[in-house]
Amino acid sequence: MSNLILPLVDWSNGIIMIGVFAAVVALLILVLLSLMNSGKKS
Repeated sequence: MSNLILPLVDWSNGIIMIGVFAAVVALLILVLLSLMNSGKKS
């Protein structure tokens, strides 16, 4: 049973890390786009 449970825990941790990384990348892209837009407007 433990052999089946451990991979699930590892997968959940991996998915959480990927989700956090994706969120950080998305925020950086939004910041870059906002800076580019403000630069073009001004």
